[in-house]
Amino acid sequence: MKYLHTMVRVTDLDKSLEFYRDIMGLVEVRRMDHEAGRFTLVFLAAPDDVEATRSGGAPTVELTYNWDPEEYTGGRNFGHLAYEVENIYEYCQMLMDRGVTINRPPRDGRMAFIKSPDGISIELLHRGGSLEPAEPWVSMENVGTW
Repeated sequence: MKYLHTMVRVTDLDKSLEFYRDIMGLVEVRRMDHEAGRFTLVFLAAPDDVEATRSGGAPTVELTYNWDPEEYTGGRNFGHLAYEVENIYEYCQMLMDRGVTINRPPRDGRMAFIKSPDGISIELLHRGGSLEPAEPWVSMENVGTW
């Protein structure tokens, strides 16, 4: 397992970048605008981690900016922790065998979400792209929120 990033939702991307980048000194290493989903992702690394981050070797902070205004209450501005696993299907099965609910099953062979006992959302990503969609995952419904 490898720790990937921590996601934080922000209401003003420019103000947030001024804080994280210009004041704290983090470095923007990647940015993705998603027209269809109407959001922007900005990944920031600590200065000493920039080179390792670009090769996938160090974790980042992911700022998520939703283009449509939204009020974040109850900690919703903190999105999730993310971990990369060797095999998403085997890992999710191991979790289920230990009593963990898979809130968002890996129907796409790539991504799943679970929650900690305290309700912290955790994203699991398959290392190296996606596996072929397979049962029982393809037919599993989402459970609760993530």
